[in-house]
Amino acid sequence: MPVFTGAAVAIITPMNEDETVNYSKLDEIIEEQIAGSTDAIVICGTTGESATLPEPEHMAVVKHCVETVNHRVPVIAGSGSNSTASAIEYSQAAEAAGADALLVVTPYYNKATQAGLIRHYSMIAESVHTPIIMYNVPSRTGTNLLPETVAHLVKTQPNIVGIKEATGDLSQIAKLMALCGDEIELYSGNDDQIAPILSLGGLGVISVLSNVAPKYTHDMVMSYLNGDTKTCTQMQLKAIPLINALFCEVNPIPVKTAMNMMGKEVGPLRGPLFGMTEENKPRLRKALTDFGIEVTA
Repeated sequence: MPVFTGAAVAIITPMNEDETVNYSKLDEIIEEQIAGSTDAIVICGTTGESATLPEPEHMAVVKHCVETVNHRVPVIAGSGSNSTASAIEYSQAAEAAGADALLVVTPYYNKATQAGLIRHYSMIAESVHTPIIMYNVPSRTGTNLLPETVAHLVKTQPNIVGIKEATGDLSQIAKLMALCGDEIELYSGNDDQIAPILSLGGLGVISVLSNVAPKYTHDMVMSYLNGDTKTCTQMQLKAIPLINALFCEVNPIPVKTAMNMMGKEVGPLRGPLFGMTEENKPRLRKALTDFGIEVTA
């Protein structure tokens, strides 16, 4: 049985004005997401500003999310690092906190070889029992998990079950699926490629868009999985202007700005990320209102 099918929200981490984590607001957002048909919650991923959360705080947020969700939907904890030892520590701690699955990004900055990636993921997998979804996002990490590497890992490590694909390279993803087939759970890591990746055998998306439109994103995926590819395609195309606006600056700057525009009061970004530039705010506001989302601030 897959970790999830449908749309998982790559949930933001709300902050107080002093940049501490706002746990009461996190609870509120989690409840809104579950009420909005979100199929899983990815906590402490890129969109959750994981790179700025020290290990004790990172795990406190994961534990809090697991307890708040209380098995209503799967909780997938970001537990990657550019250090294998640190990734093992994060993964073991997330498993102990009760996460249903782990999202493990490729090690950033180090630029590991494919052999190094096999060793990295194998050591993490062998240190835990929880299912692992690999996260391939070369634009952020400088490292690309090649299809042959992915195939080797899913065939040799039983608890490496899936991949969040954010290369944007549909040809590479097609090759990956040709090599892995039903042995891997494929999830889109790009909101503008949900329909194309579903057509290659994907099971869903790990989504930034879901932060502002959870029901819409869920319905888009499920329409495809239920055989209504036309509706899925139409919904994908309708969402493109909003998706583009949500990525007009580095994620999660626009999505946090959007949620504040929607009156959700999710607070500031933690440095080195900073507020959205004034010239892009009108574009984001227009994309939200054109999509039918009420802007109150």
